Order: sequence, then structure tokens, then C-alpha cells
Amino acid sequence: MASSDTPQAKDALLMTFKNQLKNDVRSMLVNFEEILRLASRESNGQVPKPTQYEMDSLEMQVRAANVARAADSLMKLTNDLKEIHILSDVAELDEEVRKNLELIKAKQIEYDEKISKLAKDMADELFELEEEYYERGSHNF
Repeated sequence: MASSDTPQAKDALLMTFKNQLKNDVRSMLVNFEEILRLASRESNGQVPKPTQYEMDSLEMQVRAANVARAADSLMKLTNDLKEIHILSDVAELDEEVRKNLELIKAKQIEYDEKISKLAKDMADELFELEEEYYERGSHNF
């Protein structure tokens, strides 16, 4: 899926899906209309009725199979589009997570520096308090 990381590759893939969708829908409509036409027409040809009926029945079966094939193709196309959408979202989410991670690392460094400064200030204050304590304590004895 590495080649579809670029916007042009995604657009080309979506265009391919769109063309496939149009072809499948067109095939379904043509075949369905022909099934309806065959089911409702009266035989005016030179072929005897039983034979014409058998031919019409066979043609309707073929057309029905074509509709089923187009429907299967549409279902596969739908699944492919869902997969592309999910994978595309995963890439976008991954980018968002990476950005947030960078922000969190920057905040962590900032807080670590603040904590280190606070620890140093506290150590200095405690040292001064300790000196003062011992200086006062030595005067009392």
C-alpha cells in the first residue's frame, strides 16, 4: 500500500473505483432491463413458441447471472473502498499520534527542566536553613 501514500495515487485509485462502479451499475441496469424486456415480450419471430420460450428463458438466466456478477463486483468494490478509507484513516491517525507524541516529549523536557530547577532551589534553601540552624545552635551552647 506504499504507492498509495501520495494524494495522486489515492486519486487515481479512487478514479479506478469510480469507473468500475459505473461499469458495474451500467451492466446491472442493461441486464435487468433486458430481463424485464424478455419476460414481457410476445414472440413474433419465426421460431416456434416452445423454442422461443426456451431461448428467452436461457437468455434471462444468462442476464440474471450477469446481474449477480455485477452485484458481486459492487460488493467487492464497496469492501475495497472501506479498506482504503480505513487504511487512509490509519495513516492520518498515525500522523496525529506522532504529532501529539512530539508535543508530549517537548512538554516532558520542559517539566523535567522545571523539576530540576525546583530541586536545585529546594536543595539550596535546605542548605541555607541547615547552615542557619547550626549557626544558631552553636551560639546557644
